[in-house]
Amino acid sequence: QPIVDRLAGDEGVEKYKDIVGLPLATYFSGTKIAWILENVEGARERAEAGDLIFGTTDSWVLWNLTGGPEGGLHATDVTNASRTLFMDLKTLEWRDDILADFGVPRSMMPEIRSSSEVYGVARDASLLRETPIAGILGDQQAATFGQAAFDAGESKNTYGTGCFLIFQTGTDIVKSENGLLTTVGYKLGDEPAHYALEGSIAVTGSLIQWLRDQLGIISSAPEAEELAKKVEDNGGVYFVPAFSGLFAPYWRPDARGTIVGLTRYSNRNHIARAALEATAFQTRDVLDAVNADSGVDLTELKVDGGMIANETLMQFQADVLGVPVVRPVVAETTALGAAYAAGLAVGFWNDLDELRANWQEDKRWTPNDDVAERERQLRLWKKAVTKSMDWVDDDVR
Repeated sequence: QPIVDRLAGDEGVEKYKDIVGLPLATYFSGTKIAWILENVEGARERAEAGDLIFGTTDSWVLWNLTGGPEGGLHATDVTNASRTLFMDLKTLEWRDDILADFGVPRSMMPEIRSSSEVYGVARDASLLRETPIAGILGDQQAATFGQAAFDAGESKNTYGTGCFLIFQTGTDIVKSENGLLTTVGYKLGDEPAHYALEGSIAVTGSLIQWLRDQLGIISSAPEAEELAKKVEDNGGVYFVPAFSGLFAPYWRPDARGTIVGLTRYSNRNHIARAALEATAFQTRDVLDAVNADSGVDLTELKVDGGMIANETLMQFQADVLGVPVVRPVVAETTALGAAYAAGLAVGFWNDLDELRANWQEDKRWTPNDDVAERERQLRLWKKAVTKSMDWVDDDVR
């Protein structure tokens, strides 16, 4: 955080947002690289000598598959590059001035490529020898691609350790006025890049892990749903899991986790239910921001990720949003999206229409029609969020 504060200076955390689509935050890899170079002994010297390179996970896998130290390809795609704080969304190239501000040598950075092309082949020593490597997408962009949400106005929400909602904006770069990130959605070969708005929620599935590992009130993740179903509602309990601050749409690093509304009546069932409901409420906050930025009200939400097996959560999500929630047959859409991108590059699939035809609905949850109850719950949730803010003082980290 001190690095973020120093870089922001008087201009604030949105200093580079018009260029890179992101606010300055500890969340993105750019600030992490700066920390490593400033704090790990010998790192800066090695970087400046050309002996230390940077990449996200995809870069590391590609480099190793194509040869590693013996001539491996050091590259990434536009979607991963767009999450570093260093890539210009318009030119799809690294910004030397921003790299200089962070103190990161340009020589560390991978080449930026499209999301769907043959980058190279696996080296002979690999079990994948001579197999073309042809698809690279960031986690959430891959999930969106796997959901066949290719066009402006289409979206999905992934429920994993965190929650990530992506709303496609087509070839237009839409600058968020409501706390969302502007990112690259995908780029197929030489075709123009497609952009998206993203709402990143830090803690959703990891909150259930916290109930298991830190509090010990459940012994397995599915038990959270079992406890939640033992009570009719949350009993007035709201759980704001701002364990590392609040991300989209608030971006408040000073926030910390809070459980509010506790009474003598509250029990672990209410806490488990409030933890599940926190995922749905945070998603509603992000969707409100998407609707405000895009001017388009969402008519349904496609979902994927591990938590969509929780049917109590999915029904509550539909109730809180007031729109249907739709689960696909293939829930692991991140892997599917990467396969789609690779398959397009090598001609296994011909076009996006063929991929759209592949998508199949598994289950749909429709919202209840109690609008007054929905508004009451949202009012109390927003009040709970305010209670989590302004917690971290200069002498408390």
